[in-house]
Amino acid sequence: MEHGQTLEIARPDGKPLRAYAAVPAHADAATPTVIVIQEWWGLNSHICDIADRFALAGYRALAPDLYHGQLASNADEASHLMNELDFADAVHQDLAGVLARLQASCKGAIGVTGFCMGGALTIAAAVRLPGLAAASCFYGIPPREFADPAQIAIPFQGHFAALDDWCTPAAVDALQARLPAGIAAEIHRYPAHHAFFNDKRPEVHDAACAALAWERTLEFFGKHLR
Repeated sequence: MEHGQTLEIARPDGKPLRAYAAVPAHADAATPTVIVIQEWWGLNSHICDIADRFALAGYRALAPDLYHGQLASNADEASHLMNELDFADAVHQDLAGVLARLQASCKGAIGVTGFCMGGALTIAAAVRLPGLAAASCFYGIPPREFADPAQIAIPFQGHFAALDDWCTPAAVDALQARLPAGIAAEIHRYPAHHAFFNDKRPEVHDAACAALAWERTLEFFGKHLR
């Protein structure tokens, strides 16, 4: 794999957006791409590591910096940054800009995944951005008035934690009940806490659940992007 690099992408409104890109060593125009959406911490080393892992698995990966250079070092800062984020702008400008850049430069299918806040934005992107081929969400659910899961029209996968007090089992039940019957959809639940995939947070990381979720994610994208 080539070393990851930082790119500058133009949003539809012309403003610049920074993104971390990881590309397989032998990528060509037909190589599929996964857009990786950050947690509430920002575009940190954990998200860049996930992009690198996708590249090692044979996918282009592009992770946009939705906080435009800001990073949180604690939960209070992360909560503030997330609450200050304009979710509609993040979807229709940041993520739409990334998608347009990929559509202009690549011929392969494009999927999206995200974690926590990024999981909620994954669902929003699946609802609001035409051109995506599949979406895999990790423990994030947006308000229904912003992105109704009933409007998802692409293959969808969700990974949720049974011990999550934010995306609670009841919230996951409600999400699952809203998914259209006509799409390829799978919901996976793990005996773990919120953010179990984040190996930079030992207090919640669950290695076994994370490994299973990664295996399922690669199988899902392998089926729907290749």
